[in-house]
Amino acid sequence: MISLAPIKAEFVDADSRSRCERALELLLTHRGDPAGEVDRVLADNPQSVFGHCLRAALVVHRDDEHARSELAASVAAIEAACPELDDPARRHAAAARAWLEGDPALAAERYGAIVIDRPRDILALVVAHALDFRLGHRPMLRDRIVQVLPAWDAAMPGYASVLAMYAFGLEENGQYGRAEKFARRALAIDPRHPGAIHVIAHVMEMQGRAHEGLEFLAETEPAWLEGTGYSVHLAWHRALFHLDVNDTEAALATYDAQIANARASDMPALADASALLWRLQLRNVETGRRWHLLADRWELQTLAGARPFYVVHAMMAFAAAGRSAAAAHLSKALPPIDMTGSWASLPEHALAAPFCEALLAFVRRDYAASVESLLRVRHIAHRCGGSLAQCDLIHLTFTEAALRARRARLARALVAERTAQKPASRFNRVLQRRLG
Repeated sequence: MISLAPIKAEFVDADSRSRCERALELLLTHRGDPAGEVDRVLADNPQSVFGHCLRAALVVHRDDEHARSELAASVAAIEAACPELDDPARRHAAAARAWLEGDPALAAERYGAIVIDRPRDILALVVAHALDFRLGHRPMLRDRIVQVLPAWDAAMPGYASVLAMYAFGLEENGQYGRAEKFARRALAIDPRHPGAIHVIAHVMEMQGRAHEGLEFLAETEPAWLEGTGYSVHLAWHRALFHLDVNDTEAALATYDAQIANARASDMPALADASALLWRLQLRNVETGRRWHLLADRWELQTLAGARPFYVVHAMMAFAAAGRSAAAAHLSKALPPIDMTGSWASLPEHALAAPFCEALLAFVRRDYAASVESLLRVRHIAHRCGGSLAQCDLIHLTFTEAALRARRARLARALVAERTAQKPASRFNRVLQRRLG
């Protein structure tokens, strides 16, 4: 079992410790239902500081706006049980409170400070890592894990997850060879670790190793297809590999079998669905009623206050399905562009409105307007609130809009960028032929 470093032993009974350690293990390995396990612990023992630290971390890790009241209750419970400000659990509460008060950058700073002082506090580490990702702090995705690696070794429970986090940070910083090396080290310890599998899929996607990627995901499918946090997302990666070899029929089949039927309330899965269908839209692939069915599911979501990353993916569905009223209403959910406050470090907020404008212009075939909107934010497109592979959708839209707007020089430059990154990509060769 994995040790929960933030809690003093006197606050933990043996049963709660065992169950909380199990929940943490589920969180780190992206398996099962850690939130459900924590809820059961707190139902049996409402005073469990362990349980409240875990619930706070899970809410912040998931960026779950719908669980704000539960988070506030857990923060208050920790503060009441641990009055000393330097108590490890109290520091967890302070970090979670920063997120609760609308300052994710301060939350990342506070969780990161815990990790500096307590490098084996893997609960603080995994939340800081998630916040670094959402804030677009790519160097910290790697460097925060580097800071703690000397305190870890292969004999420690959780080490495979630490390696997987480090591998993802390396991949997001373009260090693909080292990323794959550390992800495979994680798999040597835990051969079914979905997070490590995810990193290798990313590396192969970024390097244009599509055929190899399809083989890898087929080989590892029993480890990730059911009951993991990557069940839909790795199917999305599979579809991207199909698209890279220009097999749109296989991509659609993957969508239907493994993406379209995800839980209706799962916004990350809905975002993957939008992102895949939009890539097919850019290729003029007929998708039937899929956009309408997906737009129905997006309309069930409460998007006020949601991350702009999800808002723009909802806009893809509303734009493509012709839901003009839903699109207009959604535009009101976009955050005001205020780069002077706590959101100054979040380019995803500045990116959202122009990208939504570009999407709407694209579907009404005003490709010149789509290009102009994207030109305004091209410099921050790689910080969309998702991974490099997810942010690539903006570059794809930009490239296709430039081709259709007959902006030949711009299109040639954008295709050259793509080809330099993935010279083996069959799809990039298609784009090159279109330039002719």
